[in-house]
Amino acid sequence: MRRTGAVPARAEVGLPDEAVVFCCFNHCYKILPDIFGAWMRILAGVDGSVLWLLEDDEMTSRNLRKEAAARGVAPERLIFAPRVPHGAHLARLRCADLFLDTLPYNAHTTASDALWEDLPVVTLKGQAFAARVAASLLTALDLPELITETMADYERVATKLARHPDRLTAIKQKLERHRLAAPAFDPARFTRQLEAAYRMMYERHQARLEPGDFDVPAVVS
Repeated sequence: MRRTGAVPARAEVGLPDEAVVFCCFNHCYKILPDIFGAWMRILAGVDGSVLWLLEDDEMTSRNLRKEAAARGVAPERLIFAPRVPHGAHLARLRCADLFLDTLPYNAHTTASDALWEDLPVVTLKGQAFAARVAASLLTALDLPELITETMADYERVATKLARHPDRLTAIKQKLERHRLAAPAFDPARFTRQLEAAYRMMYERHQARLEPGDFDVPAVVS
């Protein structure tokens, strides 16, 4: 998977230069009151921070800003990003500091995109498949410190990283190292592994073996 081009200046994408930028580019229907309330408490705990969201439509943006104000957060601290071509979107992700995941429906492709651009994702792990996708990606990257089990822990981790830039930088460096070695971010390696599994399945069928579990040997890049 090829990295994107140059990172745009924050001003080019409507962001303040010096602020801590939290973001979530999930569809707006994933933003439920509980998680939005957590985001507002995180913003309140990090002076000057902003929340960068995907702009679905004008009404949604207006309503979310209204809800922010109702929770004591200045509406202008919510900044909305228009839809752009995928390559441009990947590049602009690197303008953010920390991705805040949603629950009960996690980021899926959006989490993969963020992690590929070395943007850490803080997730709250739920019980269903859709609530555990980001945790699975983070586990594959050996980043359990970004997986939380409770809303209070979710808020604590996000706030702590935002308040301690050195810790956030260390997380980003770890993410970059692990991303380059993780099978989940190596599609060619994944394809070879999947093809090996298919061959083993066919060989078992040819040998008239009963259906059952089997291990696929590791395939290196």
